[in-house]
Amino acid sequence: MTETTAKNRTDLLNFLDGLGIAHKTKDHEPVFTVAESVALRDEIPGAHTKNLFVKDKKDNFFLLTVEENAAVDLKTVHTLIGAASKVSFGKPEKLMEYLGVIPGAVTAFGAINDTGANVTFVLDEELMASDIINCHPLSNDATTSIGRDDLIRFMEATGHTPLVLKVTA
Repeated sequence: MTETTAKNRTDLLNFLDGLGIAHKTKDHEPVFTVAESVALRDEIPGAHTKNLFVKDKKDNFFLLTVEENAAVDLKTVHTLIGAASKVSFGKPEKLMEYLGVIPGAVTAFGAINDTGANVTFVLDEELMASDIINCHPLSNDATTSIGRDDLIRFMEATGHTPLVLKVTA
């Protein structure tokens, strides 16, 4: 079996275009944390995201996408998302293998690289109350804005049905 190369930003934006999904991408200096990205708020309207790549003891992987300032209780979130046990952070190697991104560039758009359906995507209910959702386009040197419903349409086009649940405190 040959390994396929992870899709990149260009592949992602072309995929969105092919689906007829409107999007807008703003380039910026690489940001690795929510704190570093705060300076961009005035330039990029909409809800900004924080992403937690977690796994349970049975190696079921989840990506929790929440509003950047939201708190997630990692001691109890497993009861909400259907995990087999309490969750811990997934290793960077699995993040790259499944979503094609490095820590600091984690994004719901990683669904485009999860061709084996190894990850369950969870979108926080409060985040999804926003009309515009902002995510990294598979790299942390840009931010792509997309409509809430279009984000779900994108995920479904990649073969994922995201769970929309209240996972924040």
